Amino acid sequence: MSDKAPTVVLVHGAFAESTSWNGVIESLHGAGVDVIAAANPLRSVTDDAAYLRDVIAGLDGPVLLVGHSYGGMVITEAGADNPNVIGLVYVAAFAPDSGESAFQISTLHPGSTLGEALTAYPVSTGGNELAIRIDAYPGQFAADLPLPVAGKMARTQRPVTEYALREGLPTSTPAWRTVPSWFVLAELDRNIPVAVQRDLAVRADARGFREVEGASHAVAVSCPDEVAETIIEALAVCAAADAA
Repeated sequence: MSDKAPTVVLVHGAFAESTSWNGVIESLHGAGVDVIAAANPLRSVTDDAAYLRDVIAGLDGPVLLVGHSYGGMVITEAGADNPNVIGLVYVAAFAPDSGESAFQISTLHPGSTLGEALTAYPVSTGGNELAIRIDAYPGQFAADLPLPVAGKMARTQRPVTEYALREGLPTSTPAWRTVPSWFVLAELDRNIPVAVQRDLAVRADARGFREVEGASHAVAVSCPDEVAETIIEALAVCAAADAA
């Protein structure tokens, strides 16, 4: 049993950045929850997860990992065989099995229009970076947000390497196989179809999931209280298990 309260670590995905969690952080702080938002490098699943493991190690205590979108790839890898990780929350996120990539999972059901909205450009280290075109971003990523908010998100988005989205999950033991998980599903997600999100939650034998009606892929921004409520529920279950 740990004497230290868990820290919630929020991990953003592609085409977003740490401030996309601001509303969730505000709700969690109001409930007395210790929380940080990690800056996801968006270079590769392997490297991004290695960075997140360093963040976890620096906290020196139990951690609940929360990943949005591609951030789900990262928490699944970083949480594998990590004794400090007590739970996982997937927010409109990928929950891959070994060898599965974000691109692969997103095509399990029809409905994603992300490919049509992307622009690519080469980077000096090799390969391409991907971003959502500014004109396409509001409808593609954040259709349930006011246009000024979505426009600001479009201009502050963090590009992701194409390699990161095509890299299969390296670990043979994805974290959701051994760590309890919860899912927040976005009903009108145009990046990861909600049917894909439902399938991933069922496969992970999720302890709970919440489908947010009318939510876009930016559900953590548009519906922060619902996301925070799921995180708080996960913390309560993990605390009860720790006390048992």
